[in-house]
Amino acid sequence: MVEQKIIIKNRAGIHARPAAILVEAAKNFSSSIYFEKNSSRISGKSILGIMSLGAGYGNELNIIISGDDENEALTALIRLFESKFEEE
Repeated sequence: MVEQKIIIKNRAGIHARPAAILVEAAKNFSSSIYFEKNSSRISGKSILGIMSLGAGYGNELNIIISGDDENEALTALIRLFESKFEEE
C-alpha cells in the first residue's frame, strides 16, 4: 500500500472534467485506488464519489493505493494533479 498527500492546485478544483480524467486514469490500473478528504474516503474509480468530495482549490487529498501496480498508479495520478489537469 502507498499513500500520498496532495494539494489541489487548479483554481476550479475537482469538478466534472478533472473527476472524469481521474477516473479514466484510475481504471487503467488493477490496484484499489481511494481518495480521502477529511474523514471521507471514496473510490478513485467512481466519478460521482470523486465529485462528492467537494474538493476545491487548496484542499488536501490523501491518495491511497493498494495492489500490484500501486506505484505506477500513484505516479500517474500525481502527474495529473501536478499538471492542474491541463486547465491552466
